[in-house]
Amino acid sequence: MKNITFLTGYYGSGKSELAINLALKYKVDYVVDLDVINPYFRTREQEKIFKENDIEVISSDLDYKMHIDMPYISQRVYIPFNNQSKRAIYDLGGNDIGAKLLRQFEDYNDVDIDLFLVVNVYREESNTKDKIIELINNIEGKGGFKVTGLINNSNLLKETTIEDISYGENIIKEVSDYTKLPIVYTAVWEKLYSDNLKFLGKIIKLKLYFRKDWL
Repeated sequence: MKNITFLTGYYGSGKSELAINLALKYKVDYVVDLDVINPYFRTREQEKIFKENDIEVISSDLDYKMHIDMPYISQRVYIPFNNQSKRAIYDLGGNDIGAKLLRQFEDYNDVDIDLFLVVNVYREESNTKDKIIELINNIEGKGGFKVTGLINNSNLLKETTIEDISYGENIIKEVSDYTKLPIVYTAVWEKLYSDNLKFLGKIIKLKLYFRKDWL
């Protein structure tokens, strides 16, 4: 994971949950909430947890920012690009529409970033190889940046089994083989985690912050 990492994917893929877990695991300096499309789960809602871990949240500078759904982006989102010694995770809005926000960083195309696609194969919009590849193409076309890796976050909420994650891996590996994009992470709910699990990419033991009971 590079110093600047963007997470993208369809609504319901688990981007915000992963953003929190990755931010805490890698002790980043900033979490940047760019989800102004379908902000049902807002990364910025977990600001208390971030503060306890010395992570700054960047979203809107407007008052009552926790309660508005306005397409307003603070100028502060450029801080990690202007100070590349800092580490930041950007939580983008879902699909290619949310990826349009990447266009505002075009002037920084010399900065080496990661753009990871979070995939849950149990979402209708990303349940086949062809649909995922189409999504990648749309994100790259609308956002102007190349996807650099895939994250397997295949789950059925509290009904998830290890076999379900493996099924997701099989589909996402087909995408990886076709696109040559690596599977960089596999997310495993902490209640399913064990040290002997074998999945492609690095396993992220997922602690739930939004769906604490995974209902």
